[in-house]
Amino acid sequence: MAKMNKTAESTNIQLDEKDIEVLRLLQDNARMTVKEIAEKINLTSTPVHERIKRLEESGVIKQYAALVDPSKVGKGLTVICYVSLKEHSKTAGTKFITAIHSLNEIVECYNISGEFDFMLKVVSENMETYYDFHVNKLSQIENMGQVQSVFVMGVIKQTHRLVY
Repeated sequence: MAKMNKTAESTNIQLDEKDIEVLRLLQDNARMTVKEIAEKINLTSTPVHERIKRLEESGVIKQYAALVDPSKVGKGLTVICYVSLKEHSKTAGTKFITAIHSLNEIVECYNISGEFDFMLKVVSENMETYYDFHVNKLSQIENMGQVQSVFVMGVIKQTHRLVY
């Protein structure tokens, strides 16, 4: 494999090939032990532990999480909502973002360019519960403009991997 040097742009963290290998392994299985990682990348446990600690402290590794299958926990409907605000001041945007953080049905929110201001990923039990969320929660947010809902019919590709 060719030698890779990558930089984490926001913090200028230099990532060498061993860092990349550690990240690849942890992205696939965050429960992998330091010893298991060390064996796979041909290092001893101490330098692997130090690399992981450095990656965590620098913010390259933000958190560890379990990926849950939505359909297995009764969240069978995924909706992408495009939202535009009526007013585009800093205060109005901040109020919207604060409101979005309080809604558990919204699992992702992106500030986007184009016709809409935000793209939301919403998970819900079914169409009835999504309708209730849309009418009684999302549409009630101050300064809400247009909302366009797009219903996910199937997932073709979904990954959390950022380092390959």
